[in-house]
Amino acid sequence: MLRLFDLSLQLNGFPLKAAQEELSQILALNSTEYETFLEAKKQEILEHHLTHNAHYKKLIGEQKIEQWSDVPVMRKVHFQSPLSERLSEGFTPKNVYINKTSGSSGDPFVFAKDKFCHALIWANIMRRFDWYGIDFNHSWQARFYGMPLDFWANKQLRLKDFLSHRYRFNIFDFSDAAIQRMLSKFSKTRFDYINGYTSSIVLLAKYLERKNLFLNDICPSLKVCIVTSEMLFESDRLLLEERFRVPIINEYGSAELDIIALENPQGEWLINSETLFVEILDDNDCILPYGQEGKIVVTSLYNKAHPMIRYEVGDRGVLDEKSTPQKPLLKSLTGRTNDVALLPSGKKTPGMTFYSITKQLFDDQGNVKEFVIIQTQKNTFEIQYTSERELSENEKQEISRVFDQFLEPNLVYVFNRKDTIDRTKSGKLKQFRSLV
Repeated sequence: MLRLFDLSLQLNGFPLKAAQEELSQILALNSTEYETFLEAKKQEILEHHLTHNAHYKKLIGEQKIEQWSDVPVMRKVHFQSPLSERLSEGFTPKNVYINKTSGSSGDPFVFAKDKFCHALIWANIMRRFDWYGIDFNHSWQARFYGMPLDFWANKQLRLKDFLSHRYRFNIFDFSDAAIQRMLSKFSKTRFDYINGYTSSIVLLAKYLERKNLFLNDICPSLKVCIVTSEMLFESDRLLLEERFRVPIINEYGSAELDIIALENPQGEWLINSETLFVEILDDNDCILPYGQEGKIVVTSLYNKAHPMIRYEVGDRGVLDEKSTPQKPLLKSLTGRTNDVALLPSGKKTPGMTFYSITKQLFDDQGNVKEFVIIQTQKNTFEIQYTSERELSENEKQEISRVFDQFLEPNLVYVFNRKDTIDRTKSGKLKQFRSLV
């Protein structure tokens, strides 16, 4: 049978077979051999860019690097220059893979990967999805990601989706009529899996709950649902499991890097140690031990076209105490590094705290479909929400009371019921943001 996905990669110059051979060699290493491999790859990629990348050499400057912790942390601000100025010697925009971030964190940028690196990324993604019986050459994907509204860009993406065995749903419309059309497509298509933004997939599940429907009754071929890009709360996982009746798998990734972590069949959030090196740092860029929360910093071990060395992805998280260099485990994601609320008392509170508390309160009464929280002043927070009915004054007072207990008294909460919640251009739901 024609392996169209493999063929499309190879025809576009991505050496998939060589990448699969490299991946097999990495996976065959024992724990001692792996640690030797990891240290060698870290040193190799660092020396490569120090030797062949003028942009990276300028970033390092005169700084003396005696050990890995001396290597400066890269942030998105370091990429605010034309891509051609950031590529290593021997690479041009014509012989690399180019893409750009969604900008959901507020700092979009264009990045590049050399073709072997990109092929290796796909080889590893295919291996991990195979844990759940997903074959990119034959399995059909129900895709809940953003899409361009421009006619020709949309048609090009639709063609790419078709060649990749996936159908992309419109995540900018979750009216009842739109969801009914989605379910009609599910009933007529042998989808093997769902992949996409958590918030969009949860909206589908909430509709099924309201109508007392189950997705695997509508689409019996469905095997698994893989959510990504946004927080997956336990209550949402339970809802998805109940209404889809398939395993719900949590993916954490970054377009400029790779899949960073994917839940394995044992329920562990297994970090990608084959192509990446993941660290947790404190606010002073010092390495934290397993079990402590900090900034997630990632090194791409294979990208020779563009330096992604100790790159701060913009998220905070915790590595599990059971982690080893060869098998690092992500214990939790705790929010964006820039989503912090500064309260009138001077106290700093992660924005996800507000979101988590509000979500629990809203889930208890089952009326609210979606919401976001915006800090408009130090003492004022706007809670935008969509719902079946307006929140009562008693409900608003109860939410304010609980916030006062968790945060501090005398904060102001403005409730704003909306028909739809604004999303980023990519379709992601940014759950908390501060305008202060």
